[in-house]
Amino acid sequence: MSPAGKGDVRFVRSTDLVSRDIAGETVVVPICRGVGDLDSIFTFNTVGTHVWNLLTESRSEAELTSSVSKRFQVSEYVAQSDVRIFLTDLLGVGLVRAA
Repeated sequence: MSPAGKGDVRFVRSTDLVSRDIAGETVVVPICRGVGDLDSIFTFNTVGTHVWNLLTESRSEAELTSSVSKRFQVSEYVAQSDVRIFLTDLLGVGLVRAA
């Protein structure tokens, strides 16, 4: 089951944020929160950056899982677990939405 509860749900980045690649990691800052709110700054490692870049277009959990599995040479099981946790976290803080 996907983070939103349906296997066919597609996800895309929220539009209320700014993201930049810095030294191989991605930094994301929502623009709707307070200027000095450091809890609203998010950083992603290499895998998170890969998924984040894919989310410029509408993607399903299965598409993201397959891409992570191939790119980082991990099992589908490990990739699915990581993608599901990441999507759940992103949804929870409003960085992605169901497309």
